[in-house]
Amino acid sequence: MNRIVSSSDELQARAGALLSPFADIEVKDDGSLGFEYHGALCSLRAMPLSDELDVLTAICLLAWDRPADPELHARIAERNDALTFGTLSLVARGAEVDVLLRYSFPGAGLSDEALTTMLLLVLSGADTARQDLFA
Repeated sequence: MNRIVSSSDELQARAGALLSPFADIEVKDDGSLGFEYHGALCSLRAMPLSDELDVLTAICLLAWDRPADPELHARIAERNDALTFGTLSLVARGAEVDVLLRYSFPGAGLSDEALTTMLLLVLSGADTARQDLFA
C-alpha cells in the first residue's frame, strides 16, 4: 500500500536536506528528524495546522540533569528576554531539570534560502543560549 505524502512530510524532508550540511540528520522512530547541533540534542517535526499552513517545530535539549536552583531559573528568564527565535523552558524532574528551547514557525512557501536561514537562526539561538547558560 502506498502512503500519501503530505505537504508537511515534504516540508520536513526539505528541512532535513537543507540542514544536512550542518548536522547529521537521522529519522527517528516517531518520524521526527533528530540531530546534534553544537552540543544540543535537537528534534525537528513538520505538521499541518490547517489547509496550506504547515509549521516546523524545533525542540533542542540544551542541558539535562541540572540541579534545580533559583539561580538557573533566573538565568533562564534573563536569557529568554534576549532570545529572538524560541522560548527556553525548564522541565522539572524532582531535584533536577532539563533545559529546552522550543520554536515553531510556518514553513510552507519559504524558498530554500529563507527556510535555511530560519532553521539556522533557531539553531544559532540554541547554541548561544547554551553557551550563555552553561559555559
